[in-house]
Amino acid sequence: MSTDHQQYSTANQSQAIREYAARHGFRIEKTYEDSGKSGLNLDDRDALKRLIEEVQNGTAEFSTILVYDVSRWGRFQDADESAYYEYICKRAGISVRYCAEQFENDGSPVSTIVKGVKRAMAGEYSRELSVKVFAGQRRLIELGYRQGGPAGYGLRRQLIDVNGSVKAELIRGEHKSIQTDRIVLVPGPDDEIDTIRFIYDAFVGQGKSEAEIAERLNGKGIVTDLGRPWSRALVHQILINEKYIGNNVWNKCSCKLKGRRIYNPPERWVRHDQAFEPIVDEDRFRAAQHIICERCKRYSDEELLDVLRGLLEQHGYLSGMIIDELECGPSSSAYRTRFGSLIRAYELIGFTPDRDFRYIEINRALRRMYPDLIMIAIRGIQEIGGLVRQDLFTDLLTVNDEFTASLCLVRAQETMAGSFRWKVRFDAGLRPDITVAIRMNQMNSAILDYYLLPRFEMESARLALAENNGIALDAYRFDSLDMLFELAARSQLMEVSHELGSIH
Repeated sequence: MSTDHQQYSTANQSQAIREYAARHGFRIEKTYEDSGKSGLNLDDRDALKRLIEEVQNGTAEFSTILVYDVSRWGRFQDADESAYYEYICKRAGISVRYCAEQFENDGSPVSTIVKGVKRAMAGEYSRELSVKVFAGQRRLIELGYRQGGPAGYGLRRQLIDVNGSVKAELIRGEHKSIQTDRIVLVPGPDDEIDTIRFIYDAFVGQGKSEAEIAERLNGKGIVTDLGRPWSRALVHQILINEKYIGNNVWNKCSCKLKGRRIYNPPERWVRHDQAFEPIVDEDRFRAAQHIICERCKRYSDEELLDVLRGLLEQHGYLSGMIIDELECGPSSSAYRTRFGSLIRAYELIGFTPDRDFRYIEINRALRRMYPDLIMIAIRGIQEIGGLVRQDLFTDLLTVNDEFTASLCLVRAQETMAGSFRWKVRFDAGLRPDITVAIRMNQMNSAILDYYLLPRFEMESARLALAENNGIALDAYRFDSLDMLFELAARSQLMEVSHELGSIH
């Protein structure tokens, strides 16, 4: 559950499931519970991930999974993702039952149709809720109330009631407890206000740079609101944030339905000017913005990448902080705006971060899927009477001693233009006769299709598949692994044919 109505609380779900189990003669062996977690994707669903993992590795000590209803399995935005996780259980011989639904999950055409509709409705509920929440938050911003996040250095969050009367000052980590209460920003302690004004005076009046200001603050022993030393980036953020002149600005960036974070253009920002008591007068703030704009240079894409290359050569690695600490140069936000993300900019200069947070869960899921796919291929070949050997170190499959095949899972990657690409790398060391490229769907949640790519047709070490590739490549595209099994059968028939020919 996340923040649904009380009828969907985990306690109520548990009671309904236990009553269902008693009516149907089940004994509950284990409970998996994701309290306070969104069902939009698998990222935060640690209990569901643990359940799926136990099912896949064969350690599950149960025969049936009882779920309150279809929406509690997940409100996945791609209904196929929900079906995929259920199919994993079904493939392992473990059934999934929905206790509060009016249909039996028995695989009949009616139940399949109803379940598909329910899955779509569950996803649509989240989309509709997202629109309503956004509209509500927008309205509160336009009324001058603060929405989420810490106040920042020099400011504090003040709690007011529905009539606008002051109730209390919220410290870091505290939240309002009454729905009708609201939060506004007020000036913080005098010493922090003096520091804010010193930053603007030094920058506008004395011509000091952000790095010089940070050095002077650290020299005086002044720390940030988090008790940390000052940096160029922190000083720069204070110089460009409109909250210090009392403006309430929201929706500069957004991340809806657990999707990718995007930076919105100014025309999509939601704002209420002069919502709070200002710390800095507007003329001084505008003067700071003018200085920052004047020193900005319009970089070409290649110039931006050259700056990154220089920073990489200097530091040996890259991060948003390193980019923002550059005295005269583009900020990390400039790279996000131009290339869509910092990761994309890093890719263009050949730098790979130690941790790519966007892909960690995807890569983990693909690694978990891979052994199952190998076993599916082996069993499929054996079921048609073929002989197959698996190299336990490389997973290379040798079929009927006639040809070799290698399976590779290919992740979908979104381009800057919004289309998708699947990058296939051919193993030059193994040199399989056939590379089975298994493409994931755009959400990387389920298999999209299979490309059986013969080595003699592939001239380069890499291949980028698009959504539509033309007859030259799509001739090798299939909806299942059946063609691989047919190749194994043909190979076996050819071998038998040769033997009969020699007897003749």
